[in-house]
Parts: sequence; structure tokens; C-alpha cells
Amino acid sequence: MKKTESYNHILRYTGLFGGVQGLNILVGIVRNKLVAMILGPNGVGLISLFNSTIKLVSDSTNFGISISAIKNISEDLDSGNKELLEEHIKLVRSLSFAAGIMGMIICVLLSPFLSKFTFSWDGHTFHFILLSPIVALLAITGGELAILKGLRELKSLAVISVYNVLGALTTTVPLYYFFHEVAIVPSLVLIAFIQLVLTIGYSYRLYPLKLHLKWGFMRKGFNIIRLGLAFVLAGIFGSGADFLIRSYINNVANIETVGLYNAGYMMSMTYVGLIFASLETDFFPRLSGAVKHTFTFNRIVSRQIEVTLLLISPLLVVFSLCLPILIPLLYSGKFIPTLGMAQAIVIAMYFRALKLPIQYIPLAKGDSISYLLLETIYDVLIVALVILFFNHYGLAGTGWGITAAGIVDFIIVLIYARIKYKYKPGNNILLYSMVQIPIGILVFFCTKLQNVILYWGVGIMLALISGATTISILKTKTSLWNSLTTRIKSYMKHYGEN
Repeated sequence: MKKTESYNHILRYTGLFGGVQGLNILVGIVRNKLVAMILGPNGVGLISLFNSTIKLVSDSTNFGISISAIKNISEDLDSGNKELLEEHIKLVRSLSFAAGIMGMIICVLLSPFLSKFTFSWDGHTFHFILLSPIVALLAITGGELAILKGLRELKSLAVISVYNVLGALTTTVPLYYFFHEVAIVPSLVLIAFIQLVLTIGYSYRLYPLKLHLKWGFMRKGFNIIRLGLAFVLAGIFGSGADFLIRSYINNVANIETVGLYNAGYMMSMTYVGLIFASLETDFFPRLSGAVKHTFTFNRIVSRQIEVTLLLISPLLVVFSLCLPILIPLLYSGKFIPTLGMAQAIVIAMYFRALKLPIQYIPLAKGDSISYLLLETIYDVLIVALVILFFNHYGLAGTGWGITAAGIVDFIIVLIYARIKYKYKPGNNILLYSMVQIPIGILVFFCTKLQNVILYWGVGIMLALISGATTISILKTKTSLWNSLTTRIKSYMKHYGEN
């Protein structure tokens, strides 16, 4: 792949999936607002508890196939071995189906315990039995999505994602409106079913359904399950770390502070994370396909870091400046205390952009032990540093704890990748970091200015510098800018002639 084509590809699909993720969040906000208006706090809380519990069961029983299978499919696609590709697709589907059935049965058997664990009484046991098919639907859907990602069916994945959120909006809101809380359980099952139908509509068209559920065949998926289990364990440890932080804040402070922490975390890590949406869908399959070619492999990682950092930097500047407006807009004025925390986390996002592509190296190489080790180190770091900074600086300190953990973890990941995988970041990454990260730090200090004119004057100037730097660099590395200007000139010429 030519240099410009490589950068064009990264930029194009980062923009595509970032835009899709942005649309999903926007539709999700609209849906959540409508559901909140119809069902009220109790109904929303009930949905949240059902969702989180079912997700826990699903994540604990699906063997992480939705992530680990991408590697095998992608490698087969690049090898050109059609027979092996078809066999692995059949294997992934068989494993997903078996995991789904097993997960559903476990959910039914544990339904009394899940009811007591979630609600402190067994009045929702029957509801969890009715929700158990969701576990099977999610497992099967996860396997099909892994196949589409491995096959690089990126446009199909984008379309599925959009239709999925629109389907959830148009089907569940009317049900809630007419049947209120009675519709919660059927609606959750319906959402999972819609996602499955949309996904298999694309995947079965490419490769018709074939299953082989005999043990002799399914044990060939040991490597997929081994890598997937590392992913599952990492997710459990991550959830445990999050639980410890929230429990500590609740015990030391109160539930309101936990709510503020949650809002600040969601604002900074989720909404700004739009740029990272393409990593699992596009970057990971490409990286897995190049695992046997060291030079190409390292170049893919470095170019992904370059584009990710360049794209996210101007967004972080604008986001940080606009946080005093966004927090009351997306939440309410009562959440303004999260401002300091969210502004601190923005600094962490620069290092997240540098770190995330490197963290996919162990997954792409099938090194489950290294992946689990690095994730565990981060979980320990974030719990220790968030609690430490919270004790000294309150809610704003949690933001600095997250940032400190991100910086230390980036250094650890970089050193580990250098020693274990001989990965060395290119000089361009260092250069772009030395330009964009100081701008981000200056913006943070700018947000502390009390003078409104200075705040916006200096802030806009820094945003323009960051944006101009990104545009000028991407202009030299891609042909997309030339394509865009050519289209604009062609349109203007056509408009002028008319």
C-alpha cells in the first residue's frame, strides 16, 4: 500500500466510524431523553440494572469471541486461503452458537441469584428468565460482527451500527409510551433481536450459515478461546477497578459525588472517544493481517498513532474550552462541579491516543498473557492514583488521578512493546506530540482565566493553531485534501454555469 493510500485509509475510516459513533450518541441522547420522560427515574433505573446485569452474564460467558476471532479471520483473508477462511468462519459461528446457548442456560439457572444480587429480593427472577435469550442473541451477534470486521466489511458495519440505534429508537419508544414499565423486558429482548437480524442480514449474504457442533471440530478454536478469555478477564478486572473506585467514593463522600464522578468520566472518556471508534473495527483487523511482516506491522501502528493524535488534538482543545457550556446542556447546572475533573481528563486523552494503538499489538500477535498483564497493571494504577488524588484534591483530583495513571501506563506500554515486540515509534509521533500536547496544556491553563475575553480569545487562537497544524500535516500526507478541493471547485464551476 502506498504511503498516501495508507494515510487516506486511516483518515477515511476514522472519520467514518467517528461520525457513526457520534450519530449513535446523538440518537442515544434523544432516546434516553424520551425514555426518561415516559418512564421517569424508576423506569430508567430498572432498565439500567437489567442491562448491566445481563451484560455481566454475557461478557462472562461469551469467551471474548467477538474480539479474538477477528485476528484469525483477518489473517485468513490476507493469506488468500479461501478454504481455511470458510472453515474459520464456520468455527467462529459454531463457537458463538455454543457460547450463546450455554450463557442463556446459565442465566436461567442463576436468575434467582441475579434477582437478589441486583435488587436485594427475588421478585425479578421471572424477568431474568425472560431476558436470558438476550445472552444468546448477543453471543451470536458478536461472532457475526467479528466475521465482518475480519473481512474488512467496514461500510456494512457502519450501516448496521446506524440502523441498530435507529431501530432501537423507533421500536422501543412507542412500546414504552403505550405500555410503560411492562414493556421494559420485551423491549430489551427486541433490541438484541434487531441487532442480530441486521448483522446476519449482511454476514449470511457473504457466507451462508454453516455450523458444526461436534467436539472434534470445535476444539480447533482453542486459540480463539484462549485469547478471548484474556479479553474477558481483562474486562472483569476493569469492571472491578471501576467498582472499587465508585465504592470508595461512595463510602468516603456520598452517592451524589459518585453521580458527579460518573458524569465527568462519561463526558470526557466516551464523547471525546469518537476518534477511537475505528480502532477495533478497522485498525485491529489490518494489524492482525500484517502480523507476519514486522516492518509493515510497525508502520501500521505508527501511522495509526499519527492520524489519531492529529485528529483528536483540535477536538480536545474545542471540547475543553466548551465544557462549561456542554455540561449544563447535556446534564444540568447541578453537574458543574465535574468541570475541573473533566478538564483534567482531557490531558489524559492525548496519551490515550498515543497508547491505544500500541495496546492492540499483543492482541494482534495472539499474546494473551501480555495483554492481560498490561491491562491488569493499568487497573491497579488507576485505582491507586484516583483514590490517592481524590483524598487530596476531591472530585477534581479524580481527573488528575486518571491522567497520571494514563501517563504512567503509556510509559509502561511503550517500554514493554519496545522490549517484547521491538516496536519503536516513528520520529513523526514525537514531533507531533511535542506540538499538540503543549497546546493542550496551555488550553488547560487558559480555562482557568476569569476574564471572558481572554478566555475565548486565547482559547480560539490555540484551537486555530492546533487545527491548522493538523490540516497542514494531513494535507502533505494524504490526497483527500486535494480530492475535497477539486470537488468544491467542480461544484462551484457547475453552479456558476447554471
